[in-house]
Amino acid sequence: MKTSELDYALPRELIAQRPLERRDASRLLVYERTTGDVRHRAFTDLPEEVEGALVVVNDTRVLPARLREPRPGGGEAEILLLEQADDGTWEALARPTRRLRAGMRLGRAELLEHRGQGRWRVRLEGAPAGEAPLPPYITEPLLDPERYQTVYAAQAGSAAAPTAGLHFTPELLGRLDIERVTLHVGLDTFRPVAASTLDEHRIHSERYEVEPAAWERIRGAERVVAVGTTTARVLESLARGASPAGRTDLFITPGFEFRRVDALLTNFHLPRSTLLALVMAFAGVEETRRLYGLAIEERYRFYSFGDAMLIR
Repeated sequence: MKTSELDYALPRELIAQRPLERRDASRLLVYERTTGDVRHRAFTDLPEEVEGALVVVNDTRVLPARLREPRPGGGEAEILLLEQADDGTWEALARPTRRLRAGMRLGRAELLEHRGQGRWRVRLEGAPAGEAPLPPYITEPLLDPERYQTVYAAQAGSAAAPTAGLHFTPELLGRLDIERVTLHVGLDTFRPVAASTLDEHRIHSERYEVEPAAWERIRGAERVVAVGTTTARVLESLARGASPAGRTDLFITPGFEFRRVDALLTNFHLPRSTLLALVMAFAGVEETRRLYGLAIEERYRFYSFGDAMLIR
């Protein structure tokens, strides 16, 4: 599949810059794969749409991973922590890379090794205590950092939020049959695909963990709704024999056979993203293009703080 097939034009005003006052006040586009029918609903209607299904969420928690530190000689450096290694050091992005060098001290951070393309191995004093690592398309300040966390976030470790889960409230969760998995989201998941075809693209692996009892329940469920592409990747990894904990680099593209995801709840994603490729794999390429076109016509809000789509 050509990467250009993941392109679409989005009016800038449809990029949601802030969360709604109520998480579950977002809109919900429902698509029936068997009939092609589309319904425009509110997110609070979700329990009616998934009645009897097991809803699986990703309970990762976003780290306060964006650090702004003074550079020796003046100016500021920005460090985005991606993942902590077993030896306690961090994989990170740092800029301006051309003005940084190994051994440089940046506040509580020390640059140990440049690994190319702006990636560094970093030693950090203490725990991360920076800002929420909002995506670059969100240009307005976030007044409450908890709005970039799901209400069920528990396991700290992500560099970005599993945004399909941002719509849930405790009250709404109480009306659903919920199970949890954990996948710590890395920044590469959201980076544009640079290769000309999807076959040439490789995604970095991400850490996940699923309690054995939770997987037994998921595996035996009559119908499973995956909340977000990260949850879908965990479930499909385990459905192919992966261990309950480890790393996955499963890249889901059109033609993929889904073995444990029966319905997918997801936000509207960026062009040329691996997330959009997964949605196309689940709903169909042309069907996804049609749904995105319809969402634009209907003025749905896009990306992290935007509206949601349920593909059944």
